[in-house]
Amino acid sequence: MEDDVTVSVAELGRRARVAAADLAVRTRANKDAALLAMAEALEANAGSIVTANADDVARARSAGTSEAIIDRLRLDEARVGAMADGLRQVAGLPDPVGEVVRGYTLPNGLQVSQRRVPFGVVGIIYEARPNVTADAAGLALKSGNAVLLRGSSSAAASNAAIVDVLARAVADAGLPVDAVQLVRGGGHDAVKQLMRARGLVDVLIPRGGAGLIRSVVEESTVPVIETGVGNCHVYVDADADLARALEIVLNAKVQRPSVCNAAETLLVHADVADAFLPGALAALREHGVTVHGDERVQGYRDDVVPATDDDWAQEYLSLDLAVAVVDSLDDAVSHIRRWGSGHTEAIVTDSLAASRRFTATTDSAAVMVNASTRFTDGEQLGFGAEIGISTQKLHARGPMGLPELTTTTYVVTGDGHVRS
Repeated sequence: MEDDVTVSVAELGRRARVAAADLAVRTRANKDAALLAMAEALEANAGSIVTANADDVARARSAGTSEAIIDRLRLDEARVGAMADGLRQVAGLPDPVGEVVRGYTLPNGLQVSQRRVPFGVVGIIYEARPNVTADAAGLALKSGNAVLLRGSSSAAASNAAIVDVLARAVADAGLPVDAVQLVRGGGHDAVKQLMRARGLVDVLIPRGGAGLIRSVVEESTVPVIETGVGNCHVYVDADADLARALEIVLNAKVQRPSVCNAAETLLVHADVADAFLPGALAALREHGVTVHGDERVQGYRDDVVPATDDDWAQEYLSLDLAVAVVDSLDDAVSHIRRWGSGHTEAIVTDSLAASRRFTATTDSAAVMVNASTRFTDGEQLGFGAEIGISTQKLHARGPMGLPELTTTTYVVTGDGHVRS
């Protein structure tokens, strides 16, 4: 079985490399036309995609899958429409390929230009969320990359339906059909072979839970851009506008709790705890949130669950929130640096000094000042669809849009120059 999978993944990779060479020289107009065709095809085939997705959702429920994961898995016509809109947004974005990062002329007359170029073949390994299939395909194509998509078995029918639609649209637009391919079947063997396809796949991007990401990072021989889990914090400072703080906390926690940029921990300065926490805890309870609090937080309500170390480290992805009282901004930062995942942190404060210290000392991919953690998102930050949110520090960090799907090459132009 593994030999069959190896041949299959290797063949997909070889076809993808041929497609990538074609895409690398295509104009923005070519790529944008394909993206718009992909968007129209998604909308035209929304019914069949939703039907395929219903099979995945039914299987997930039968398997006892949590509601948080089912929410990520579920598609309806509105979500398919949002996928199409995401492709149109990408079509409207500048093409990063060919952008000059820096250029200069040396004293000897050599002209040096560092330019953005596609990676070539990008592999995406992801869990549950079938909308990633369209987002990844669109971003890869616009940045001149061929893409190999490997979704989880839980979304197999959805992903197959989406890729079939997208690949046909790409081909109809005159681009290589192998620009968008799905790695189908094969179980974990297929995933392992994709992770070991060095020389065929240029970079892998995992999207999913901590277990998936750790497995890809540790087992892959292909370079990996690590996207991390989201243990995001909101810190309410001593100088916070408390009405604003409550609005931000509620939005960060309850607007969509099953995503990586939802808040999982609330830290409140001791100077405003008495004024803020009674009302905030009551409002959280009204929204169905279970609070896991330290000893001081437990003193405000009887229904607060005692927090453990597991709670401080937890990405709940549910209506649960860890809450602690801290004695200073530095204590809040120390808590975040110990327990956080490096994704997104927010401070609510009217103090410029406090906001500057918080942004300078929290070591995270995104830091919000008087804004919800929910804004760490490619579309919200003006990138269009995103490929993921990187929590590493090499090459890309934070929401990854089109430029993060390119590397660079140096073009050096001379006039018969030789080195002495």
